[in-house]
Amino acid sequence: MGEIEQKPTPGSRLGAPENSGISTLEHGQKPPPTPSGKLVSIKIQMLDDTQEAFEVPQRAPGKVLLDAVCNHLNLVEGDYFGLEFPDHKKITVWLDLLKPIVKQIRRPKHVVVKFVVKFFPPDHTQLQEELTRYLFALQVKQDLAHGRLTCNDTSAALLISHIVQSEIGDFDEALDREHLAKNKYVPQQDALEDKIVEFHHNHIGQTPAESDFQLLEVARRLEMYGIRLHPAKDREGTKINLAVANTGILVFQGFTKINAFNWAKVRKLSFKRKRFLIKLRPDVNSSYQDTLEFLMASRDFCKSFWKICVEHHAFFRLFEEPKPKPKPVLFSRGSSFRFSGRTQKQVLDYVKEGGHKKVQFERKHSKIHSIRSLATQPAEPNSEVPKQSPKSASLTFGESPPSPGGQSCQQGKELKASAGESGSHQSPALKKSPPGNTLVDGASLVPQVEEDEEEGVKDRVQPCKSQPPQPSTELSINSQGGAVPTTVTLSPNLSPDTKQASPLISPLLNDQACPRTDDEEEGRRKRFPTDKAYYIAKEVSTTERTYLKDLEVITSWFQSTVSKEDSMPETLRSLIFPNFEPLHKFHTNFLKEIEQRLALWEGRSNAHIRGDYQRIGDVMLKNIQGMKHLATHLWKHSEALEALENTVKGSRRLEHLCRDFEQQKVCYLPLSTFLLRPLHRLMHYKQVLERLCKHHPPSHADFRDCRAALAEITEMVAQLHGTMIKMENCQKLHELKKDLIGIDNLVTPGREFIRLGSLSKLSGKGLQQRMFFLFNDVLLYTSRGLTASNQFKVHGQLPLYGMTIQESEDEWGVPHCLTLRGQRQSIVVAASSQAEMEKWVEDIRMAIDLAEKSSSPTAEVLASSPPDSKSPDEATAADQESEDDLSASRTSLERQTPHRGNTMVHVCWHRSTSVSMVDFSIAVENQLSGNLLRKFKNSNGWQKLWVVFTNFCLFFYKSHQDNHPLASLPLLGYSLTIPSESENIHKDYVFKLHFKSHVYYFRAESEYTFERWMEVIRSATCSASQAHILSHKESHVY
Repeated sequence: MGEIEQKPTPGSRLGAPENSGISTLEHGQKPPPTPSGKLVSIKIQMLDDTQEAFEVPQRAPGKVLLDAVCNHLNLVEGDYFGLEFPDHKKITVWLDLLKPIVKQIRRPKHVVVKFVVKFFPPDHTQLQEELTRYLFALQVKQDLAHGRLTCNDTSAALLISHIVQSEIGDFDEALDREHLAKNKYVPQQDALEDKIVEFHHNHIGQTPAESDFQLLEVARRLEMYGIRLHPAKDREGTKINLAVANTGILVFQGFTKINAFNWAKVRKLSFKRKRFLIKLRPDVNSSYQDTLEFLMASRDFCKSFWKICVEHHAFFRLFEEPKPKPKPVLFSRGSSFRFSGRTQKQVLDYVKEGGHKKVQFERKHSKIHSIRSLATQPAEPNSEVPKQSPKSASLTFGESPPSPGGQSCQQGKELKASAGESGSHQSPALKKSPPGNTLVDGASLVPQVEEDEEEGVKDRVQPCKSQPPQPSTELSINSQGGAVPTTVTLSPNLSPDTKQASPLISPLLNDQACPRTDDEEEGRRKRFPTDKAYYIAKEVSTTERTYLKDLEVITSWFQSTVSKEDSMPETLRSLIFPNFEPLHKFHTNFLKEIEQRLALWEGRSNAHIRGDYQRIGDVMLKNIQGMKHLATHLWKHSEALEALENTVKGSRRLEHLCRDFEQQKVCYLPLSTFLLRPLHRLMHYKQVLERLCKHHPPSHADFRDCRAALAEITEMVAQLHGTMIKMENCQKLHELKKDLIGIDNLVTPGREFIRLGSLSKLSGKGLQQRMFFLFNDVLLYTSRGLTASNQFKVHGQLPLYGMTIQESEDEWGVPHCLTLRGQRQSIVVAASSQAEMEKWVEDIRMAIDLAEKSSSPTAEVLASSPPDSKSPDEATAADQESEDDLSASRTSLERQTPHRGNTMVHVCWHRSTSVSMVDFSIAVENQLSGNLLRKFKNSNGWQKLWVVFTNFCLFFYKSHQDNHPLASLPLLGYSLTIPSESENIHKDYVFKLHFKSHVYYFRAESEYTFERWMEVIRSATCSASQAHILSHKESHVY
């Protein structure tokens, strides 16, 4: 009577031996006797929504109940699973395996305990058993339905298509639609039905086991895979969510991951009342230490999350179960909680050493029985998915998936599943409870939040000899301090095949000094194509996302602002918005086509096997031909810009409206810049197609389409080139006018902007910093005013007609000194460096030549006007630098800068540098968007951000879906280098940006994207070569 009551199962009636799953005991040891006493019945809800009743002694520890469930399911890898239930305070907690059940579940008759996945391994190929993968697939299906696994529509449709294939078999459109009508896998499923059916058509011949495998392959790439969010607040009171994964502790803002703390960087986890504390290890280069603090709703919530963190750390990082601490003689300090059960390494070793005979189990909705492998054979090099034996309706692992346990030779029990013909749903293994005892989870479905899947790092794993695990010592994580013994951490070498390196120990993302962050690990697991053409096509997708957001600034945000106030004439409205809305609609569809092609190219369906979709030229050609029909709208954009500037000049109300709109976070660039975006985008398409044509040999299937698309876009750019140059100069003159006080007629026909920058002017008081503006007819020098707008006040002007320039360093004894002699005035200026002086000398001499050829001297080039005080509140505090806000982001969130510190005039003033119109033109061509991992000089981990480079500046977003940037980093004056060996970065594709004490590291996902980011950032941090400058001058109307 002291043992668990065992009800006969179909397997036991047939004489099959019992399978007790995985115990925490070593081989040869017997489990301790089960406590005697009164039996209590506990209802367990399985992953297929069936309910089973188990009777266990009241005083039995929680592990007895979990072992009973695993035994009932014949589950070998039961340590990945756990039992969760709502406690007396309605907080969902995990069943403690060491504590008596009666002390945890107060009223077992009224509580339903759920059997769910607790530990999600970094790679689903580590799951050796088909049954285990099936249960994981059921967990993914459940998370998808309940809104916990958020993803975009394409990923959701692909996941559901694999579920449908597993449940009803091969594609039949009528059967598919009937099945989807009866089964709701996600909210708003009707909108995805066509896409689901399309994906399902690609799975013909795929067995249920293969469908499970492919389902997990897609799911594990999602950012929310295996994530359970725990609400909290940071020190500033910002609402966030904490989560724990196999790699460490994660911080989310909504469903977007904004920070991660790798286990290797965490020294200690603790909680004090409602405060959850993470103490990080000091950086190797300094004595910097940091303790992060998060506030949770209550002490119970805090302790529950702390326990989950302790268990995840032990399961994934330790070799064996931690030993219990000796009880203190007098006083106890902190919690006595510890992880109980086998670690992941022990599970892998157990399955590797064991051997289990074929065991049938029953799949919900599927008539195909699956059988566990009798003995797995060495996997073929490209074998990743278990194959279905054609001779039997059951599944045999003739070719096992790569798994960290090596070759699985499992011997064990053989049970035949009873076919359930009644209306009640069967559990994955054997039917235990009588019919009618089922309960379908009635939780309401939560609408999914679309998110961007993390882009993977280029896979460069090369075959190499496997190495034995290299254990490293680490302080174990305890609760409240005290002496902590060192324990051995789990080596990442869990490769299933000794002939090929595991993705977990790739030389690209792993090193002995610093284990990978979760971002690296997830990126490494992705098996994205390695062809350069794929990354070129991906650049089209990422930049197109930014382009659409820029169009929305006009079509949505600005139009909404204008509609609220009657300050814009109807003629101007009809000139701007009707000519942008068709572009937005067209490029929205264009982006969808690109992303669908990339999804197929990446192998998210079986299409990549045929090789039909590993190209982008046909999509580009089709859409560029479609753009030609929009040329009439593109021609109107220059007219719209001129009309807007002229109307603003005569309307104070419209001027205030535009100025206020530019202060909004969504308008991260000058408003006029967004009006020119469609013209600039054509040049980006041309550059991308040029790179594709250069990459593909003429015999490539995509070369012909790429070349045809290049010819089409080149023709469009040539037609609009003259308009583009004219409008860029006009836009720059209008922007400079906003930064200057005392100038009334800066924008006049024929005037060309050439260069602006900071120089020191020699006067009776010595060298004084002045801001110089060079045009094709005049040179202005200004100083920054003390007004709230930080505008620059004009001190003087030198007409270029008849001017001479002379280097006079020896005459005045000032380094990098120049003397500028006009017809009425001479000044002496000094540059900050020899390179700056040479750039000014070259441009001033060119401007003098243009002035000599174009006109005769004029009495007064620029008319002065009194300082305008009508907008004292615009652009406040612009003298601060944007990277100061970045360097202060030590909390889980970035801070939004309260100003636009990336205005070129102010950046040049602060950093004593200059920028020319040629540089602006090059910057227009070199725009880029995409995900980067960022690391501060003294930070402990990498943070994934969506980064946009434009206008000599990096803009940082949490994701590409955000409407406004978190912060910005102007790059003028920064140095771009590769980290040295002494900086201990030890990662590939890392570049470094530094200016004075500001240092930032960024990591790209592949060699191509690394080179592209280096190329575009170098265009902002270094001046163009002389040859490049000359080639650009030919196209300008200097």
